[in-house]
Amino acid sequence: MKRVALLGMPNTGKSTLFNRLTGSHAKVGNWPGLTVELMNARLIVGDQVVRLVDLPGIYDLNGFSDDERVVTNFLDTQQTDLIIFVLNTSQYERQLNLLSQVMAKGIPLLLVMNMVDEASAMGITVDVHGLSQKLNRPIHLLSAKYGQGMERLLPAIRQAISSCPLNDTPLTQTDIEQAFQTSINVPAQASHALTEKLDRVLLHPVFGLPLFFAVMLLLFEGVFAIGKPLQDGAAWLLAAFRTVALEPLCANLPVLLQGLLLDGVYNGLGTVASFVPLIVLFFLFMGIVEDTGYLSRAAFLMDALMSKFGLDGRSFVMLLMGFGCNVPALMGTRVIRSKGLRYLTMLTIPFSLCSARMQVFVFFIAAIFTADQAPWVLFSLYVISILMAILTSLLFKRKYINNDAFVLEMPPYRFPTVHQMATTSRQEVKHFLNRATRFIVIGVVMVWVLTNFPQGAAPGSVDTWAGHMGQWLQPVLQPIGINPELTIALLFGFIAKEIVIGSLAIIYGQEGGALVHAITQHITWTQAYSFMLFVLIYTPCVSTIATIRNETKSLSFTALAIAWPLVAAWLISLAFYQTATYLQMTYFH
Repeated sequence: MKRVALLGMPNTGKSTLFNRLTGSHAKVGNWPGLTVELMNARLIVGDQVVRLVDLPGIYDLNGFSDDERVVTNFLDTQQTDLIIFVLNTSQYERQLNLLSQVMAKGIPLLLVMNMVDEASAMGITVDVHGLSQKLNRPIHLLSAKYGQGMERLLPAIRQAISSCPLNDTPLTQTDIEQAFQTSINVPAQASHALTEKLDRVLLHPVFGLPLFFAVMLLLFEGVFAIGKPLQDGAAWLLAAFRTVALEPLCANLPVLLQGLLLDGVYNGLGTVASFVPLIVLFFLFMGIVEDTGYLSRAAFLMDALMSKFGLDGRSFVMLLMGFGCNVPALMGTRVIRSKGLRYLTMLTIPFSLCSARMQVFVFFIAAIFTADQAPWVLFSLYVISILMAILTSLLFKRKYINNDAFVLEMPPYRFPTVHQMATTSRQEVKHFLNRATRFIVIGVVMVWVLTNFPQGAAPGSVDTWAGHMGQWLQPVLQPIGINPELTIALLFGFIAKEIVIGSLAIIYGQEGGALVHAITQHITWTQAYSFMLFVLIYTPCVSTIATIRNETKSLSFTALAIAWPLVAAWLISLAFYQTATYLQMTYFH
């Protein structure tokens, strides 16, 4: 099978093009000899199937960042039949050095000039035929965002693959620059006028950061206002499906097997699945904020502040990426050249409120707090996650020193299309389902076993194995308001935070609204908030720990990444719970 690699600088629309070409068929694979995961997918091109690989966005093949080494090693060690070099048409000048380096590799190359919609709006025109002749390479114009020109791309790829390798004289950097300058017409007044106007407000030195946090608060308001009715509807449908379909179907099974399937697997998975609408909405809204280019501005605004703590704007970007999942955010630190800054950033990323923790918080917030309180409670957890990252960097910045300059791409503002938003939502659901099959099923079955054995013990009681574990840890966790039931959920949350809610459904023997009612009967708001604080801060999941170990190759750093959050979680939850309890007893009784 022939291999085609997508290559280009960041913010050229490379990932958008990859998603357009592959749809939902992309997967992450580990490449032999590279010890790195790359997005790849099979793609039908004419009468053959090719392997399309999405390489990291880089600035220089001669650079020293991990991402640049990944691309260089890939091109040097993996047989590549075609490189699709993706270039931002309206900002082509600064991309020519990388293009020159890639062309010097001698690998067949198809130049894709992307974002022609933006270029056309700025009055930029391209003489495609003339440029192709001067570079002696095929060139294709398109807009991956809107699908413009996509119907002609696959035939262009097929022709490029089928053509014999070129034996032309290598072009110098000067030759390439002259070819572009004589083939592309850029008006003297070409600019992103809207971007400049918005930046005068959104990058204001005084009002910029308050505006950013206001946008995030509005995002949370929208998630709960729209998502809570959807979540209630999903919970009702799942409960009805159990009553109407599953219970009659399992009626003739042994009692123990019925309990495993209905009270174990279905209750656990069903409770987690009912929160999918909220999770999808959250990442849909976050995707809009990210795709518009606003998160890059947030990183710019935060750079001066982050530098006081030993971090920089790139670290803030990785923290924001961690709100989706800590694992890709940790891998994204490869773009940071400074080892000290990279390690410090990796130590702070696990405090980002990832999608798995989001499920836990949405459940408890919806159960314990009012609709007016809910957005503020969730917002407070996001603020605390950032404050924990800052505290961590303050404590360890002398150990992990940054010696690298801050450089960040500032793309123009772009509103995502319906296709992009749908792709984002679909990928989040796919990610959730993948984790459900990998971790949640195993986790909820283990919880069911622990809460139902040994035989003869009342399910979920102190006489079960789970009850023994909860009682054993009570001297440590009772001072922070965590009861034996929540203790078991925390233990399994170390495997994957998605298991926490499923395990509670099994421990209490309830699902949906009944589980919410059971939680409100057994847990006060101070206990709930202390529990959420602990889940937010304590040791990250197994996948995150494994990624830290793989990325750093350091057992001591991995041990630090496990121990420090656990200690910090206990101390902060203790301070909150004891203070809140004292104030309640003193002023409200």
